[in-house]
Amino acid sequence: MKHSSTKRREDRLEVRLTPRAKSMLRRAAAVERKTVSAFILDKGLAAAAETLADRREFPLSAKQYDAFVAALDAPWKSRPRLEELLKTPSVLE
Repeated sequence: MKHSSTKRREDRLEVRLTPRAKSMLRRAAAVERKTVSAFILDKGLAAAAETLADRREFPLSAKQYDAFVAALDAPWKSRPRLEELLKTPSVLE
């Protein structure tokens, strides 16, 4: 994942880490011929995109997909305990 180098960067992120962790990041950045900041930004954004994708997309086999669609198409069933729960005021209300 590439980040835009044409946009002005104004926000700052600070991280506390051990000398060993800092050394490892420096070595890894050097291997990719990047600054530590560029390395951390690139890898962090890639990890963030992957983490978010795991929450939005989920692969299904054909059989699983058919079962999923069947469940969506099935007639509505009354769930008295769920209905009662949804009528109960939240502790946040």
